[in-house]
Amino acid sequence: MEYTRLPAIPNLLSQYGKAALGSLPVVGGSRDGKSMPTKGVEVSGVRVDVANLAAYAHVCDLRLGDTLPLTYPFTLAFPLSMQLMLDPDYPVAAMGSVHLTNQIESRRPLRVGDELSIRARAQNLREHSAGLLLDIVTEIRTGDDDEPAWVQTSGLLSKRRTSLTPPSGAPRPQRPEPPTAAEIGDPTVVKSVSEALISEYAAVSGDRNPIHVSKVGAKAFGFPNVIAHGMWTAGTLLSVVEGAIPERARYSVEFGKPVVLPAKLAVYARRGASAGDPAWSLTARNPRKLGTVHATATIEEL
Repeated sequence: MEYTRLPAIPNLLSQYGKAALGSLPVVGGSRDGKSMPTKGVEVSGVRVDVANLAAYAHVCDLRLGDTLPLTYPFTLAFPLSMQLMLDPDYPVAAMGSVHLTNQIESRRPLRVGDELSIRARAQNLREHSAGLLLDIVTEIRTGDDDEPAWVQTSGLLSKRRTSLTPPSGAPRPQRPEPPTAAEIGDPTVVKSVSEALISEYAAVSGDRNPIHVSKVGAKAFGFPNVIAHGMWTAGTLLSVVEGAIPERARYSVEFGKPVVLPAKLAVYARRGASAGDPAWSLTARNPRKLGTVHATATIEEL
């Protein structure tokens, strides 16, 4: 794929303004749900802002060190993803897309002093029972390396009816009985999540999507109050097993029910019991409603 070189990382706040306009049918035109950008975007010469990294580590309860946390490069690369979403050939409106899955492969550690080159592309548009799903793939290289050190695949869902959507009036699958505390054991840790904390994450990450920072904006998209960023949840899950993550790792997260604020998260971290198991299996649940799962994740050694 060819890549359009950007002079610098785009301004995310400005991008959200354009995305909001693009969601209006008259101003933004129509998205056909079929086309895809033919080019990716890239930027080089990116350096880590140590103060920003320290703030990120604090808000996600991670350690601050020379090696970047697995999830931190997402904050550097997200404006490139937004740039793709603003492309006229992007199939769906950027606003309202749901971050459904996220997979990160850390093939070698990224460090504070590294000079980074970041690429992003959109691919694999397909139908899902709840809408259209596509992947944005981000690669980060260091120096003149040909092979990426960090690769992320984000699955983004635009809700709508598709050929895979069950017919109206079709019976819903029966929900399984929620597990009991005795069945799943005690949580590894219970974390409190406040609006102030998520506002801090929004400032650190630059992701000020209205569903995370505005009650009015959240209600416009059907939420009773602001919700936590999925990637904040992914970051804070890592904090529970920090120090025991393989140097070469694949971190796969599937997001479930949104974390409506204020909230508590019961995090369950279970180490792999036998050969072939993931190094870690992680789950974030509502401690008062154990059947409500906010995220499930695995960490595997590459």
